[in-house]
Amino acid sequence: MDISREEQRVLHALAQGGAIHATKSPNGKVVAVKCLNRDGWLMDQCNLRIFRKLKSKRAIASQDGRPYRITRRGLELVRSEADNRGGRGVAAK
Repeated sequence: MDISREEQRVLHALAQGGAIHATKSPNGKVVAVKCLNRDGWLMDQCNLRIFRKLKSKRAIASQDGRPYRITRRGLELVRSEADNRGGRGVAAK
């Protein structure tokens, strides 16, 4: 399954330790999302449309009311990037 560039960026941030904080209406429907990377910086790429696409692909999930995190399925979908390799070697040009 192929994912868009925006979804890829969000999943990559989540794979490095980020989280998506969802705001729900009184009936339990998600009405707003805020995506934070591992350093606590707000990501503009993550919006409600991207959130719903990732959730429908089962790439993110929440447990016990905690923020949404990447799932094993999401880790399979995300492609590796140079800064996610732990500093070993040099990224290919």
